[in-house]
Amino acid sequence: MPNLALLIPMLSAIVAITPLAIDMYLPAMATLAASFNSSITTVQQSLSLYLAGYGLGMLTFGPIADRIGRRPLVIIGLSGFMLVSLSLAFVTNIELFLGLRFLQAFIGAAATVVVPGYIKEVYGSNTAKGMSYVSLIMMLAPLIAPTIGSFILELGDWHLIFFILAFYALALLILVSTKLRMPSDTQIENRSQKSFFGAYAVVFTKPGVKLHIASGVMTSFAFFCYLTASPFVYMEVFGLDKSLFAILFSTNVGALMLANVINSRIVGRFGSRRMLKVATFLAAIAGSALLTVNLLGLSYHYTVAMLIPFMGFLGIMSVNADAIVLMKFQKETGTATAVIGTLRFGCGALAGPLLALFYTGTAVPFSALMLGAVCLVGLFQFITHHSPPLGDAA
Repeated sequence: MPNLALLIPMLSAIVAITPLAIDMYLPAMATLAASFNSSITTVQQSLSLYLAGYGLGMLTFGPIADRIGRRPLVIIGLSGFMLVSLSLAFVTNIELFLGLRFLQAFIGAAATVVVPGYIKEVYGSNTAKGMSYVSLIMMLAPLIAPTIGSFILELGDWHLIFFILAFYALALLILVSTKLRMPSDTQIENRSQKSFFGAYAVVFTKPGVKLHIASGVMTSFAFFCYLTASPFVYMEVFGLDKSLFAILFSTNVGALMLANVINSRIVGRFGSRRMLKVATFLAAIAGSALLTVNLLGLSYHYTVAMLIPFMGFLGIMSVNADAIVLMKFQKETGTATAVIGTLRFGCGALAGPLLALFYTGTAVPFSALMLGAVCLVGLFQFITHHSPPLGDAA
């Protein structure tokens, strides 16, 4: 088994291909539109296509990983991602660009869908600890990716972004080929023998899983509400400039990272179930305070002060909800990861339409939806309170 000092950053770097591929090209959207003689709204569709391709890729490759092993899927995913990224650098029309972005996400999902399974293999009953480490490192990717993209555009044109993504995948491919050797890669007897749909049947019929999956999905919905609404809330509702918005956004990412550090240190002592319950309770308090300050129309300082702990508690809820689900499965971790990821992206996509539906020109709908999501998690946890222990400290 590789040294953890190498393994965790390597797994984090694999998962990071998704936020890098999404966020690095954002500063180049206007340039892409001009290059393809297209509108920027058409170029923006590539983001939706990427998310759709990623979700479909997870659904496709999750059960396959459980049958043939994780390492082949990592190699296939990184190789495909590298080749498609290289192809994107030579595209000359918008139609082909959109198609290749979908394919880039689809094949890249083969590499990322196996990562939680590897973490569970290493950390066992302390899976949430490993998930916190990976989340901590991975959060750096969306934080720095737009800056990297802007810097690349200073050095060259948009093609260079996809050349660099291809090189990144190649470097990871070499590292994985030489350093990623896990016991599960050779233990054929421990792999799932279920069919493609049989593996999904196992996940959806496993006792005590549905409400924990739903908890993770609602946590993700709260995240997407924040990501979708924060530019409007900070810059339109409170009238802040872009620079201050960037600082405040980074502060909330910092809260998420700090929460993952804290979780990694104490989850082994208290267990994922207890951490999830306590974090949900505290998030409900912070969310109620966030809604209250916006109902009262107080200044942005109060919203910022409430959001920082709220986002931190959401981070703890997310990794522990996922860890509880993964601990339920021995051979179908890839399929379980696919279900979690796809439902999270799908439910997260509802954040924008719901925010638009309840639009009032204030930060109240954003606060109310986030609080509502956390309250649903609390309800799900209340219902599962008497469920059997999942292998960690209750």
